[in-house]
Amino acid sequence: MTILLLILTAVVAVLLYLGFIWSAPDMSHFDHPEDPLVIGAHEVSEQHNVVVKALADYHGQPAARDIRTGRERFEKVFAREVDVETQPVDVSGIPGEWVLAEGADPNLRVLFLHGGAFLVGSPKTHRFLTAEISKRTGAAVLAIDYRMQPEFKIIHCHEDARTAYQWILANGPGTEGPPSKLYVAGDSAGGSLTLAVIAWARNNGLRAADGAIAFAPSTDSTMSSPSWKENIETDHFLGPSIGRLLKIPAIIRILASRFQGGKPANDPELSPLLGNLANLPATLIQVSRHEMLYGDAQRYTNKARHEGSEVTLQVWPTLVHVFQGFDNLPETDDALDKVASFIKERNNS
Repeated sequence: MTILLLILTAVVAVLLYLGFIWSAPDMSHFDHPEDPLVIGAHEVSEQHNVVVKALADYHGQPAARDIRTGRERFEKVFAREVDVETQPVDVSGIPGEWVLAEGADPNLRVLFLHGGAFLVGSPKTHRFLTAEISKRTGAAVLAIDYRMQPEFKIIHCHEDARTAYQWILANGPGTEGPPSKLYVAGDSAGGSLTLAVIAWARNNGLRAADGAIAFAPSTDSTMSSPSWKENIETDHFLGPSIGRLLKIPAIIRILASRFQGGKPANDPELSPLLGNLANLPATLIQVSRHEMLYGDAQRYTNKARHEGSEVTLQVWPTLVHVFQGFDNLPETDDALDKVASFIKERNNS
């Protein structure tokens, strides 16, 4: 009995130690200042209520029994028909597609990394976003179908983003050679990939992107910012799904994420907030003040600015997570116009 107790004590001690070394450092000093809202809460459109209802219907379905069903449901809700050309392409072994509005410049390129919690999503589910970016900027947009969980680990998603970054530096739609201008963009999990890959490119001496765009990015995989809990009830997208994870004790989440991620959650490769944010490309981040990932965006912005990088943070009240992906909102039109302005300003510099 004494031996068993000693073994159990040792196991608990090891787990506590791992939970400690894999947790995030205190980032609360980057919670402030908070950037101002783009519009007032009273200015949020009536159409937003329709989006909230659609998300309630989506989350109200019986739980998917397998990942294939989950991905099919996600595609059914979020995929849109687009009136631009799409070209399938092999990106060093990764399936992808070029999204090309009429007159798109093959040398003005955007690498787009889709969101979906590293579980769901694809170039098809995000064609509305990629098509609008191409239309509004004249860029050729490359979207990749990177490896996802549960078949692979999160670090494999990052590896595919890096492969695509290297590939787009040498390839355009129907052409070879470097781009005249290069941007990286992504939403949610894809926003995390975006911010991680621009840091990786800097660390490895690759040509820097001319800019990065992150829609409501996850920047800290330890889920330590206060908005994760404070905004559960006001986040109609992530609250009913990812919000359930917060009921699991933090130490268990941290230990489990080590195996899901392929690296500890506090590794800067998985949590760009926790890495060196100096000397990065100009970055535009858009987020809702009332979503769970708000704190990730604000902390990243403040830390990057503190370390000398240029970050523009645009914050809307009330809106759902990655509202830019919903085609019936006036706020979407406004946000994507701001993305186009960000890119055009850098094209002319």
